[in-house]
Amino acid sequence: MTATLWLTLPYVAFTSFVLGHLWRYRTDQFGWTTRSSQVYESRLLRLGSPLFHFGMLGVIGGHVLGVLIPQSWTEAVGIHEHVYHLISVSAGSVAGLAVILGIGILLYRRVTVTAVRKATTTNDTLMYVLLAGALITGLLNTVGSNLLWGTYNYRETVSPWFRSLFTAHPQPELMVGTPWTFQAHGLIVLTLIGVWPYTRLVHMFSAPIGYFVRPYVVYRSRELDAPDKKRYARAWDAPVLPPR
Repeated sequence: MTATLWLTLPYVAFTSFVLGHLWRYRTDQFGWTTRSSQVYESRLLRLGSPLFHFGMLGVIGGHVLGVLIPQSWTEAVGIHEHVYHLISVSAGSVAGLAVILGIGILLYRRVTVTAVRKATTTNDTLMYVLLAGALITGLLNTVGSNLLWGTYNYRETVSPWFRSLFTAHPQPELMVGTPWTFQAHGLIVLTLIGVWPYTRLVHMFSAPIGYFVRPYVVYRSRELDAPDKKRYARAWDAPVLPPR
């Protein structure tokens, strides 16, 4: 693959990611949700969702350490590259397997549970295909390129290339000649970043901060006789005390 691709595609993906989220927030705030299907089935969801989400935290943490932090920095604090790769392979394999197992359960649920399957859109299908492709190629990079068919130090090529994209002198030539698994992983992840704002993945940026400041939700049983309207004043209003 040419250097032009590794220079153009990232900026297209990043631009779509930023502008897409702004557009989605301004035009589709009611759609800014996971479109939860828990009401249709919960047993498989309770198993697959934690595996996927907690595994993703480990995967993202591994990428931050391996891609954004230069090799010289980890060596400066006493972490030799051999030790780093041992940690990377072991921790990355566990996190990757957890994510793949989790998404496998979620895909099985989405296919076998009729109500969930009918609620699945073409947009959801594309998202799941890209997620699965990114996870599989990522696990191939972690296990395959470090254990099965020799060691490849991506921190000398892939990581500097990605960091250079945020500088005035990008280095797309670093990606030319890298193993095909790393190139496939990069292409899939960049495509996923580009379509991210238009999928249910936007819920990643939704924090329920309002829960900490909103008033209590009060539930009362319905009475047979006509209730006193004053008793149903808003729960967060200060009570009116009788005069002394």
